[in-house]
Amino acid sequence: MKKYPLLFTLGIFSLGVLANPPLASKQQIGMFKNSKTCVVLGTGSISFDMYLKDAVQKYWNATEFEFIDQQEFDKRRFNSKYSFLVLMKAVFDKDPGGVSYNYLSLVLGDVAKNMTDMPELCSVPISYTDDNISDYEYAIPAIVKFMQKHARNLEFNRFMISLKGLKYYNGKSGFKDKVLLFNKDMMASDADSPEKIKEAYSYYVKLISPSEIQQELVASPSNALFHFHVGPNKNAGAGKCFEMIFDVEGNLYYYNSRKITNDNEDGFNLKDFKHLR
Repeated sequence: MKKYPLLFTLGIFSLGVLANPPLASKQQIGMFKNSKTCVVLGTGSISFDMYLKDAVQKYWNATEFEFIDQQEFDKRRFNSKYSFLVLMKAVFDKDPGGVSYNYLSLVLGDVAKNMTDMPELCSVPISYTDDNISDYEYAIPAIVKFMQKHARNLEFNRFMISLKGLKYYNGKSGFKDKVLLFNKDMMASDADSPEKIKEAYSYYVKLISPSEIQQELVASPSNALFHFHVGPNKNAGAGKCFEMIFDVEGNLYYYNSRKITNDNEDGFNLKDFKHLR
């Protein structure tokens, strides 16, 4: 994966083609625990900043935190006493469409010249960069909680996480005891109805709108798992899609990403369902 920062001040600043960000070392993971986390606002939409700020204020307890703007980030990013929660843009290798995605990334301050060489503790896809109507409001609180859990897991399971990435969390059981909430507009055609889903998954599923998912999570949070999808818009015809299942406590139950083709269309599909148990 090649990453570019998504930075808005007077416009988008690109640092060119860069390598994968390095996973934080054990020493750097320890440094994160003693850092002040700077939450960089003003790098995405106003609504995203609002959702992120609210979630951090309510749920961030891994470190001391502070909200900063892009200019302050530029001053502090070389200092390892700071960590940063910042929105970045990713473009994948061998993607003929050049489709790019926004990632919420947790990185440690470092002397690296390029932003994307800063030690990374966690990155979670948030949206397709050209999608102005992304439905991520209901997912942001769980993602903020998850990133802290993931940073703690790195202390003890860094090797396996380095091999598997976020797929490290796949294989959890317990789906049969939960209602699984899906965004009805983000399903592949082979899994866009309860009847089709039953071919691969026999437990309780609801296909509903993002606003209804939000309502369900408020009404019965302990009984629910929810799907969060990131992909290009329906007219793109290229790129990758990302499928995630969380609970409200920030536990990741399932993660998958794949290239979109005519035979492997966008959205959560029956192959994904077959991995759930």
